[in-house]
Amino acid sequence: MIKNINSDLCHLGLFPQAEKKLRFTPDVDFAAWKEQVREKFITLLGLDRIAKNACEPNVDVEEEVQMDGYRRIRFTFESEKGAVVPCYLLVPDDAGEKKYPVAITMQGHSSGFHNSVGIPKSEKDEEYQKDRGMFGVQAVRNGFVSLCLEQRGMGESISEFQKGKEKPKKCIHTAMTALALGRTILGERVWDLSRAIDVLEGMKDLGLDTDKILITGNSGGGTISFYAACYDERIQFSAPSCAFCSYLTSILNVPHCSCNYVPGILDWFEMEDLSCLIAPRPFTVIAGKEDKIFPIEGVRASFETVKQIYAAAGAPDACRMVETPMPHWWCKDIVWDAILDRTGKMGW
Repeated sequence: MIKNINSDLCHLGLFPQAEKKLRFTPDVDFAAWKEQVREKFITLLGLDRIAKNACEPNVDVEEEVQMDGYRRIRFTFESEKGAVVPCYLLVPDDAGEKKYPVAITMQGHSSGFHNSVGIPKSEKDEEYQKDRGMFGVQAVRNGFVSLCLEQRGMGESISEFQKGKEKPKKCIHTAMTALALGRTILGERVWDLSRAIDVLEGMKDLGLDTDKILITGNSGGGTISFYAACYDERIQFSAPSCAFCSYLTSILNVPHCSCNYVPGILDWFEMEDLSCLIAPRPFTVIAGKEDKIFPIEGVRASFETVKQIYAAAGAPDACRMVETPMPHWWCKDIVWDAILDRTGKMGW
């Protein structure tokens, strides 16, 4: 008899055995459970280890350019020893006369965060930006100060070992070395973003309101929009696009970039359980009906748990799911309509 040789079968057989010890149940003591989830979340992402390497931000403003209706400020800061984070801040011209809420807009696996501010570095960038890539510019046009930062392992922050390579994903070396150090690249990206908010709090004279912070992005930008809001409660509203779905339906059942994986996470919870770390703050999930790597059926099922979690948190109306007719795609009109609907209710 010829045996079926399929290395996936072992893992598929183990998935149902995953303990998920901290899964949400309707009878849970919500406050105590949330604290347990938070502690485990910090450990699994390696945020406790990363914090030990913290340093002063050493902010360096590199450039300021006047654009049509806003200033584009480029600066860098150090999030931890050896980690320099490049950023753009887009500030409306009249920000000195009034305060603006902040939109942190995150690129995923594109050529880099320059796409968010409309700086093309190739013909491919020009096409991408025309259609969907200019997240930061869209934010400033919709009434926000916009912060864009490069994620570790992407764009300007790719490893020296990956430069000039097309495949596999350029963040793979950074992601794998983080794992070897007992960290995760997700944890490093969350840390960078949280430290960026620290830097913003020292820039209030530019007319930004750090009591009103939104985070959004597509794909890998949506992923960090979720995890960062789980960690940093200064983020008042999270709106990830094409990124939120149960691990079993998406990350573990469809080939993804290595930067999505957290060792041992299924021992403790599913992705939707982590929404308790955002609740009761507003949370809007945006998903494409034709998305092949974050299947809509998985998103819908996960969001049913989110609704139960938000009800347990006493904020049943603070979560929402918005479906687009597209695949894995940033639908800018739908996204910004959903964001502005929520921020309007928040009095922003």
